[in-house]
Amino acid sequence: MPASAVFDLHCDTLTAFMDPTRCRDTLDDPLSSFALSKIPQGVSWCQCCAIFIPDGLTPKEAEGYYAFHQRSFIRQMGCLSSQVLPCRTADDICRAWDCGKAAVILTVENGAALGGRLERIERLARDGVRMMTLTWNGENELGSGHETDRGLSSFGKAAVQELERQGILVDVSHLNDQGFQDLLDIAEKPFVASHSNARSVCGHRRNLTDWQIREMAARGCLIGLNYYSPFLRSDGCPAGLDDLYRHAAHFLDLGAENCLALGSDFDGADLPPCLDSPIKAAGLWDYLTGRRIPPTLVQKIMYQNALNFFRAGL
Repeated sequence: MPASAVFDLHCDTLTAFMDPTRCRDTLDDPLSSFALSKIPQGVSWCQCCAIFIPDGLTPKEAEGYYAFHQRSFIRQMGCLSSQVLPCRTADDICRAWDCGKAAVILTVENGAALGGRLERIERLARDGVRMMTLTWNGENELGSGHETDRGLSSFGKAAVQELERQGILVDVSHLNDQGFQDLLDIAEKPFVASHSNARSVCGHRRNLTDWQIREMAARGCLIGLNYYSPFLRSDGCPAGLDDLYRHAAHFLDLGAENCLALGSDFDGADLPPCLDSPIKAAGLWDYLTGRRIPPTLVQKIMYQNALNFFRAGL
């Protein structure tokens, strides 16, 4: 039985290709891992598409980088309208699926997009951004990523509160442990780890610790399984489906049944051949049910938990 729907919390396809020889419509580039035309027939798909902001830009450069790709997103939503609808809510997603179209949600990876200004959050909300990672790997005005050790700044703490007020989900993927702890002290709403795995299974610092997973499960948060090999296994070998299963099983053992989802990282990382396209990701339905995970639980992981989370209007 194939997946009836897939809800993927993170890809970098929107900003991945700046080479002028590549397709201008990045969301349907035949050379990318994710492309609208590669979605399997009969599968309802929702894809969160990030405007990725590199570390090291000045505030003005980061704002300009965001604006350039936000305009690209709007343009592509227009020229690809026969295939896709931009969405903000669960009702929008279901409406797209009822029309036989993919649903796409705009997100931001790296709070550097704010340029150090809280008022920018309102701009992002008006643009339809529904989720933002606070950091990428390094440090920005909000705090520190997993390559550094400092936590959230005073600006970062204020930004968390304003993001919640403006209806933009806080995303802790890439945030370091101290920043995560700081967030717990101020977050009033459930938050997201859009593309993060379990550190007990693979010891990379980008992955979540058991106490973080338990805390997120208790708070009704959302966690997307990342397909990148170095986050799935630590021996340097290409990951396989069994590696993804080990992470999923560990999350489930820690009580994450209602918050586990998918967060592929399409076009943001070199993915293993078994997971490098939408049709292979949709095939996780058969694989996970074959590993004796009940179909109702596989359905939650494939799309239902994420859809329920957005339906809650958090």
